[in-house]
Amino acid sequence: MESAVTPRAWLVLYLAAVVAITFIHSPGVLAALLLIAIAASARLRWKLLRRALLAILAYNLALSAGYAGLALWQGNFVADYLLLVNLRVLLLAYIGFWFVAAVDLLGALSGWPLATLLATLCIGQIKTFERILRDFRLAFASRNLVRPTLTDRSRHAAAQAQTLLDKSLASAGEAALAMRSRGAFDD
Repeated sequence: MESAVTPRAWLVLYLAAVVAITFIHSPGVLAALLLIAIAASARLRWKLLRRALLAILAYNLALSAGYAGLALWQGNFVADYLLLVNLRVLLLAYIGFWFVAAVDLLGALSGWPLATLLATLCIGQIKTFERILRDFRLAFASRNLVRPTLTDRSRHAAAQAQTLLDKSLASAGEAALAMRSRGAFDD
C-alpha cells in the first residue's frame, strides 16, 4: 500500500472493499480475493495471515460449531455456507490488519477532527493494554524457570484478564467524567 495514493484514499478503498466483500456470496471468489490480498501484501503476508487467523479463531469456531450443530439438528446443513462465512470473515480480518499495518490511520482521518480524536483515544488505549500485556508476559517468564503447567498458565491468563477488565472500567469511568465535565452528556 506504499504509493502515491493518500491515506484518505486508502481509507475510502478499504471501506469500499469491506462493503463489496459483504455482497460476494461465492466461496471461490472470496478465496481468490484472499489469495490476491495475501500475494499483494508481500513481506507482511505471513505475519498478517497469522494475526488474522488468531483474531478470528474463537469467533469462527463458535459460529461454525453453532451453525453446524443447529443445521445438522434441523437436517439442512450446507457446507458451502459454512465455507463462505469463514472465508468472508478471514478476508475481512486480513485486509483490516493489512490496512492498519500499511496506512497511517491518523493521516487518513486528518480532515475529521472528531474521528481523529476518537482514533487517538483508541490508539492510546491499545498502547496501554499492549504495555500491560508485555509486562505480564515478562513477569511470568521471569518467575518460571521451567515450562509452566497448564494450571499456572490458566491462572496467569485469568490474572491478565482481570487486570485488563479493571483497567478498562477505570479508564471508561475517567473518560466519562472528563466528557461530562466538558458538557458531552448535556441534553
